[in-house]
Amino acid sequence: MSNKFTLYHNPRCSKSRQTLALLEENGISPEIVLYLETPPDAETIKALLKKLKISARELLRKGEEAYKTMKLADESLSEDALIAAMVKAPKLIERPIVVKGSKAVLGRPPENVETLF
Repeated sequence: MSNKFTLYHNPRCSKSRQTLALLEENGISPEIVLYLETPPDAETIKALLKKLKISARELLRKGEEAYKTMKLADESLSEDALIAAMVKAPKLIERPIVVKGSKAVLGRPPENVETLF
């Protein structure tokens, strides 16, 4: 099992910065993925969802403008449709996500990442 940590990070997000600081305080230098600049593909998002043990809908940022304009509140949309929306508009992906091996957590609150230590 990998001891490497990966952080899906948005430096402009306070929770993302707090999560990175918490990792660093614990001597962890994660690989940082600036997912807004290099958006994950559908396969990567599916893998993240599996590690997070949540549905695509649970990973959506419902306050984003794209959520409204893309009509993502529609409950009839499939997982694949929601994942495709996140690929097209990565701002929709809740952040930060911390991955270690086969597990991942959302850093909301940042203390959630302590379950990976």
